[in-house]
Amino acid sequence: GALLVGERIDREELCGTVSPCSLSFEILVEKPLELYSGVVEIQDINDNDPVFPSRQTRLEISESVAPGARFPLESAQDADVGINSLQTYQLSANPHFVLDVQTRGDGSKHAELVLEKELDREEQRELLLVLTALDGGSPPRSASVQIRIDVVDANDNAPVFNHSTYKASVKENTPSGTLVAKISAYDLDDGPNGDIVYSFSSHTLAKVRELFSLDSATGELKVKGQLDYEETKLYEIYLQAKDRGVVPGVAHCKVLVEVVDVNDNTPEVTVTSVYSPVPEDAAPGTVVALLSVTDLDSGDNGVVSDVNDNAPKSLQDHYDVYVPENNVAGIPILNISATDPDLGPNSRLSYVLLQGDPTVSRLFSINQENGTLYLLASLDHEEQVKFSMMVQVHDGGSLPLSTNLSVNVFVTDLNDNAPVVLYPRPNSTDVVEPGTPARHMVTKVVAVDPDVGYNAWISYTLLQATDPSLFSVGLHSGEVFTARQLREDETPQHTLVILLKDHGEPALSASVTVTISVDEMVKETLIDLTDMAPAHDSRRHVTFYLILAVILVSAAFFITVVSVGIFKCYKWRQSKELFNNSRSTLYRTPGPFHHIDAVRSGITPPNFYHQVYLTTDSRQSDVLCKKPFTSSPLGSRQNTMRNGEPGLYHQIVGTASRPPKPAE
Repeated sequence: GALLVGERIDREELCGTVSPCSLSFEILVEKPLELYSGVVEIQDINDNDPVFPSRQTRLEISESVAPGARFPLESAQDADVGINSLQTYQLSANPHFVLDVQTRGDGSKHAELVLEKELDREEQRELLLVLTALDGGSPPRSASVQIRIDVVDANDNAPVFNHSTYKASVKENTPSGTLVAKISAYDLDDGPNGDIVYSFSSHTLAKVRELFSLDSATGELKVKGQLDYEETKLYEIYLQAKDRGVVPGVAHCKVLVEVVDVNDNTPEVTVTSVYSPVPEDAAPGTVVALLSVTDLDSGDNGVVSDVNDNAPKSLQDHYDVYVPENNVAGIPILNISATDPDLGPNSRLSYVLLQGDPTVSRLFSINQENGTLYLLASLDHEEQVKFSMMVQVHDGGSLPLSTNLSVNVFVTDLNDNAPVVLYPRPNSTDVVEPGTPARHMVTKVVAVDPDVGYNAWISYTLLQATDPSLFSVGLHSGEVFTARQLREDETPQHTLVILLKDHGEPALSASVTVTISVDEMVKETLIDLTDMAPAHDSRRHVTFYLILAVILVSAAFFITVVSVGIFKCYKWRQSKELFNNSRSTLYRTPGPFHHIDAVRSGITPPNFYHQVYLTTDSRQSDVLCKKPFTSSPLGSRQNTMRNGEPGLYHQIVGTASRPPKPAE
């Protein structure tokens, strides 16, 4: 069972720059049939030196170039990976340039010369520098390249790109010649010094140049070779623009080309088990073969298609939020979180505030993407304490599924209302007699606070008084008492300033002035009547007529009710007497005929009679009056009802009676 190395392993040959480098294998065991998978990771050693593309680099730099100008240098390559790969660059000492080492998106390093001090062609026409590349091995390996810089009279202006970085995306099956991006640069010079030529920078890898082409005149970057998403997902292309001056100005930019995956690989099914017959009596669940399915594509092109069969779910279906009143408008108050186990658009959730109460729609909004509930306006606890709403969470499937969540927003009270005095009224005076004993209640301060709880709990304090020893105020009742017995020689009028304060944080307060006159009660009554007379004189007549109208309407209603009651009693008694008489007189031997009047209970002429339908419970029956007849129909009606209409006969006589038998 030991795994042995069959030949020398070269990690760079097997994996290149891919890290970690691993080899997968499978071991098949028979009897019983089992499959084991294994992975061998090949670790890198520092067995490769950094390598520069050339042994010498030549640059032409104008003496007019300002400090801070940057000049990219050729990058060294190291076949090793990780810490053994290229780590840094070093530049030989010189008075004009410093080295700036930068890291690309893939982790590789490249160096740029940065001009630190202006060049002077008259002092020095040429500079020789040495660039050294070092890896991170122990001991480190290195490589060097000579940089020759020619100082020349320069173009006044170098080309400038519109963007330092361009981004583009292209599908992996894009045909050759398709435009990927168009770069553009400008040069303020005229003539040849302003003509721009586009080209690949020395940083661009040879493999990238095989896949893309660049028009030197227009700056159009096009597809040249066959792209493969499974091989490379992102290309970094470094371009430069030069003018046609004697000493050309150079500008550099970078183009990031993202390769978009297409479904160009079919799933591959591999049978990893050997042929094995299956006996006919094999039990259900017996393994008959081992299969593996792979697809080199990515994303939806390489996964099982999803069906929208799951509705969004939340950890809770009910949310309670407490928001203090006088809040700042536009603040988030709740983050509703839901999940959907589906994939792709079927799991993309949207949050909607269902339309209901217009007030809720005006005060609240929800972020459709992340479910954050926002409060759009300031709330007032005294206006409304609770807001209820429904939030619907639905997915992005073609037939979307949804879940409704209830949200209650409770507005908590803040102490934003001071006590309001209801009594006493301004400029009013309370009177107390001389000799009034101690602890006698003179008046009471009545106040309310629109807040609730401690914020509305009011305490009363005597803040100022003409004679502080004469009156006291109940701390929580607001009642004003005499502190001692009043003497005859007391000051005739006292002014009390009472402070009303709630128990909020911070507490709010109000004050009221109470005027108390020490005098006889008779005088107080006269004073009150005198004061009130002018105020009510103008409304005196209107009040009188209103009271009179109410009395008359009430009296009329009472008389009507009594009359109806008397009339009902009278009718009931008449009906009872009529029923008793009818049983003895309605069916009898022929003789003189008289009619019973249901109203007068008297004898009426035969040319005008009323037929009365009664039941055994006459008190609950109505009187039904028939039209008058000119002749006496009672005998014929009696025979008709007795012979042909027994039901009607029972209705007239009563359910307890029986119709008499006809004479033989």
